[in-house]
Amino acid sequence: MKDFFDKIPPEVKFAIEEMQKSGFKAYIVGGCVRDLLAGNRPSDWDLATDASPDQIQCVFPDNFCDNKFGTVTARIREKDALDADRYFEIEITPYRIESKYTDKRHPDSVEWADNINDDLSRRDFTVNAIALSYIKEGKTGRLKTETIDLFGGKKDLEDKLIRAVRDPGERFLEDALRMMRAVRFSITLGPGWRIEGATEAAIVANAKWLKEVSEERIRDEFEKIIKSKRPAEGVEILRKLGLLERIMPELAECYGIGQNKHHLYDVYTHLLKSLDYAAKQDFNFYVRMASLLHDIGKPKSKAGDGPDSTFYNHEMIGAKIARKMLARMKFSRKDADKIVHLVRYHLFYYNVGEVGEASVRRLVRNVGQENLEDLLQVRMADRIGSGCPKAEPYKLRHLRYLMEKTSQDPITARMIKVNGNDIIKILNIQPGPKIGQILNVLLAQVLDDPAKNDRGVLEIEVVRLGALSPGLLENESLEAEKKIGVVEVKRDEMTKKKYWVT
Repeated sequence: MKDFFDKIPPEVKFAIEEMQKSGFKAYIVGGCVRDLLAGNRPSDWDLATDASPDQIQCVFPDNFCDNKFGTVTARIREKDALDADRYFEIEITPYRIESKYTDKRHPDSVEWADNINDDLSRRDFTVNAIALSYIKEGKTGRLKTETIDLFGGKKDLEDKLIRAVRDPGERFLEDALRMMRAVRFSITLGPGWRIEGATEAAIVANAKWLKEVSEERIRDEFEKIIKSKRPAEGVEILRKLGLLERIMPELAECYGIGQNKHHLYDVYTHLLKSLDYAAKQDFNFYVRMASLLHDIGKPKSKAGDGPDSTFYNHEMIGAKIARKMLARMKFSRKDADKIVHLVRYHLFYYNVGEVGEASVRRLVRNVGQENLEDLLQVRMADRIGSGCPKAEPYKLRHLRYLMEKTSQDPITARMIKVNGNDIIKILNIQPGPKIGQILNVLLAQVLDDPAKNDRGVLEIEVVRLGALSPGLLENESLEAEKKIGVVEVKRDEMTKKKYWVT
């Protein structure tokens, strides 16, 4: 046991001893106990005590307390820190019991409990319902340890079992998010973990109550699953237990949707395998989410059945679906924009010798230089998820080379050597739509040939364009917009003809 307590940070030991000196009991509780027993390093520390919030604040004057649960965050100066202003934060909460959860999310009221046993009885899973403490005996300073495990949490920890405390149905009716937490723990605590049978059955029976939980809380749990080492397993458990259709019905709809001869798996299985590859390569969160959602538009776009079925424009349909879904789940605008962008452009076509540097510049322009690596990673995940043996074949490596080669070429109006003010001065005209039309034509030209991005050449072209009639200039501008907007060359799966997509 001494080795066990050696893993507890000195600041936590200090907090326990300070509480004891003031006449109170203090137990380490929750996930930090679970992690300690499992041999993992806890990320944060929680204590439960018989002291009231006011009494806790008296013991630790440097604190803050701003919640209805009475949790006091004590700030303790780090013992071995070189920087004297570094602090260790410990959350200390009075023993508590909770009344009914009418909304399936929050306790109707919070009451203080008389003892640690009552406090542990309200917790979600047995592995999170273990408490431990110690006292130093007399002058010897010998540790006398105390571990309270009322519900067999240590045994479940050994067996790698997620089991609800007491009646699982009651636990999930108290807070329906616990159903997602069960899935998350079964994935994030390591390989071999599983949800106990009665707890699993209670999730299936109570899955409908997930609708009462705020989208923000659901999103947070889902993110933790996606960021784990085994996210695809987590998503599949969500589906089997009836939770996925409550969280992402659009993704659940992909289950069993057959594909054509270019794919080995149905849409849902393909998406999971793509996500699994992204996780194994330790790709970032955006790539993982895009790998999971990139074909989410296929059920809505499918035409025909069997080996020759088609999914025209599924990337654009999927981007719209992903946008609505991510907004519903309260993802930040920044995160949603990035994920949707990768979904929208994942289907770019590239073959060595068929698509030239101009097309690559258009792709870079529309995708954004900062998104290129993520987009290539989504494509690699897509390939492996389709059953291809290589994630990055020669043509993708060649595309990467061309992207790097053209990375300094002009791809936006700001990068060409004349601007709107220059056009106004050259033509001696007032600001208006004509300026934008001329810039469109110039940009299309330098996208095709960067050598034309020369001030003298562009000034001559400005004069030519300025002399055109309004109708002719508008037509040239519209043609230029089409060129600028062309980002993909795709092959019709039936006729094998290539076509441009704007």
